[in-house]
Amino acid sequence: MASISIRTLTRVIAALALLCCTRTASSQPVLTGIDVLESEGFRQLQGKRIGLVTNPTGVDRYLNSTIDVLYNAPGVELVALFGPEHGVRGNAHAGAHIEGGANDPETGLPIFSLYGRNRLPSSRQLDGLDAIVYDIQDIGCRSYTYISTMGNVMKVAATEGIEMIVLDRPNPLGGLKVEGPGMQDSLVSFVGQYDIPYVYGLTCGELATLLNEEGMLKVKGKDGKDSTVRCNLTVIPMEGWTRDMDYGRTGLFWVPTSPHIPTVDAAFLYPATGILGELGILSIGIGYTLPFGMIAGTGIDAPALASRLNAMSLPGLLFRPIYAIPFYGGFKGREVSGVQIHISDPSMARLSEIQFYVMEAIAAMYPDFNPFGKASEAALKMFDKVTGDRRVRRYFSKRYRFEDIREIWYGAAEDFKEKSSKYYLYPAKQ
Repeated sequence: MASISIRTLTRVIAALALLCCTRTASSQPVLTGIDVLESEGFRQLQGKRIGLVTNPTGVDRYLNSTIDVLYNAPGVELVALFGPEHGVRGNAHAGAHIEGGANDPETGLPIFSLYGRNRLPSSRQLDGLDAIVYDIQDIGCRSYTYISTMGNVMKVAATEGIEMIVLDRPNPLGGLKVEGPGMQDSLVSFVGQYDIPYVYGLTCGELATLLNEEGMLKVKGKDGKDSTVRCNLTVIPMEGWTRDMDYGRTGLFWVPTSPHIPTVDAAFLYPATGILGELGILSIGIGYTLPFGMIAGTGIDAPALASRLNAMSLPGLLFRPIYAIPFYGGFKGREVSGVQIHISDPSMARLSEIQFYVMEAIAAMYPDFNPFGKASEAALKMFDKVTGDRRVRRYFSKRYRFEDIREIWYGAAEDFKEKSSKYYLYPAKQ
C-alpha cells in the first residue's frame, strides 16, 4: 500500500470535515486569499523571493499553514518570516515583547519579530526580497494590533520599493458594521494607529487599499516631518464572501487569532467589552472561560443587573446572570458576579455600545460606582488610546449615560462608510 504524507492526510480529513460541516448556509466554503493564490498556481509570486508576515491564523481551507504552502510552492522562493504580536507560531502572550534571531523549526527559515524593540522590518531584513506577503486573520476592530503591523510593513515596503501582497480574509463581524469614533492625533499608538472607526467594517485587503489610497501611511523624514508614502500593493481577493457574512457563515474553521480570542464568539465580543477591560475595574472574562464574554465585579446583584439590561431591549442582545471565580489575571481567585452577554442576532447587535450600557446599568444600581476614579493613571491613558477620543471618558463619566456620547460614537461613522465604500472588493450580498 502506497504511503501517504501527513500533509495529504490533513487535507483529506479537513475536506471531509468541510463536507460534513453544517455551520454555514453556503453550499461552498469561502476561499480566502491563500486558497485563491494556490488555485491559480501561485502566478502572482512566480520567480519572486518573498518574505511572509503571518501567524497561526494564516492557513488554507484545509488548515495547512501558509508558511508550508508557500515554502513548497513551485516557482516561489520563501526566504524569511515576520511575526506580529503573539509570534509566527502563536507562542507568545498578549503584550509580550518578542525578540528575533530564531529560526522556524519546520522550515529552518529565519524569523524576524515585528512586536519587540522594533515594530518595523529593517532594510537588512528585507535585503534581496521582491515582495512581502501578508496573511493574518483580523477581527475587524481598530485596537487589535495586527492592522498596525500591516500598515507598518506597507510603509517599509513603500520606502524600500518592495511589492506588498495581502492575502485577503473575512472580517469576522461582516462588512456592514461601522461603530465608534475616529482617532485623535494625540492618541495615536500601536493600539490605534489610523483615523478609522473602532469597528471599521472592512477586510484587511480593503483596509490596506484604503490606507494606501487615502494617504494614511506616513513616515518621518530626516527633518522630523511626516510625509505620505504609497506602496506597490496587490490584494489577492477572496471568492464567495459577501459583506453580510459574519464568520459563522463562511464555512471556514476558526483558528484562534490570539490566546484570548479562541473562538468566533470571542472575536465578536472583543469590541463589546475590550474598552472597559482596559480599566481593570470589572472582569470581562479574561482569566475565566468566557474571554470578553461577560462583565462582572464583586458584590454585584447579578439577577438585578441582567433584568435591568434586558429591559433596555438592546437589539440582538440578551443577558443572563453569571457567577464566576477567574483562574488567572486581575480577578484570580475572587468571586465575581454580573452578566454573560449573548448575541441573539449578530446583524442587529451594536457591539461596541454594550460595555457602556452595562456601566450605565451598574451606575443606576450603585450610585457610588466610579470606575474612572478607581482606575490607575496608566489604565485611564490606555482607555483613551483604545477609545480614540478623550471626549468619550469626559462626557460619559458625568452621568454614565450612553446617550451623552452617542453623537461622538457615531458622528464619523457615516462619513467613513461613504469614504471606505470606494474600496469595497465584495458585494453586500449574493
